[in-house]
Amino acid sequence: MMRGGRMWGVLAGLSLGGWWAFRRARADSLRERVTLVTGGSRGLGLLLARELGRRGARVAICARDSVELERARSRLQAEGIPVYATPCDVSQPGQVRDLVSRVEWAMGPIEVLINNAGIATVGPVEALTEGDYAQAMAVHFWGPLHLTLAVLPGMRARRWGRIVNVSSVGGKVAIPHLVPYCASKFALTGLSEGLRAELHKDGIRVTTVCPGLMRTGSPPRAEFAGNPSAEYTWFSISGAFPLFSMSAARAARKIVGACARGDAEVVLSWQAKLISRLHGLAPGLVADALGLVHRALPGAGEAPSRSRGLEAVSRW
Repeated sequence: MMRGGRMWGVLAGLSLGGWWAFRRARADSLRERVTLVTGGSRGLGLLLARELGRRGARVAICARDSVELERARSRLQAEGIPVYATPCDVSQPGQVRDLVSRVEWAMGPIEVLINNAGIATVGPVEALTEGDYAQAMAVHFWGPLHLTLAVLPGMRARRWGRIVNVSSVGGKVAIPHLVPYCASKFALTGLSEGLRAELHKDGIRVTTVCPGLMRTGSPPRAEFAGNPSAEYTWFSISGAFPLFSMSAARAARKIVGACARGDAEVVLSWQAKLISRLHGLAPGLVADALGLVHRALPGAGEAPSRSRGLEAVSRW
């Protein structure tokens, strides 16, 4: 019995070691790969670019704000990470086509695409407009779709590629006061999972990333509608505490690791995993619970207004 037990122990150890070595080998596959990160000038996108650079990838970043973009490029290069930076609004199909052409002219064919660009408009439904939904869809769904279609022919020809779509736990569970954001992230999640199934045969791995709240410093750049000061207060406080949110640097490491391995899905933070699993088991119960949460959130007021986070800061 002891000999048999030792044999099984050795086999288990060898299997575990082989599994770990296999994961490490796959995790090194981004070295020298041409990688494009959208929304790469700040927050999670900047951290993703840094992590990719540290793993030896050749990195390109884009963002709408050319000043922020140049600041990010200088910062990364000061850390020893060469990066190609070029402005692009991913909601504009023409700019997306030009972006892909510029990156491939400067660096070669894009082998890894990380669709990270995002926007957020926070407020109750009655304070939002159809334009809020259209803009969210343009950035979170149409942008990733146009970029994916632009790089797919090359990836298929090479029979290798990685596409990472940064969705959200809000792409699995709809959160009050974030309806345009969640609707567009639900669309991105569906697109990403469908592409995963269809492109696997071509050697292309599509990864869907669903983070929960992260400490990225994004609330000042979000837009708030209804009662902007009150909306900004709850949104920024809930994203600032470790109890409710996750370190963006840790998230970036996990995302890049999943990209290298070609994982199907990554749900980041235990809170996001918990609420998504609860929603899968009892969607009606979770929806009703979120209805109670909504009652505690600010109303639109008699004279709804709108402002950016930087303009909505309160003493809280």
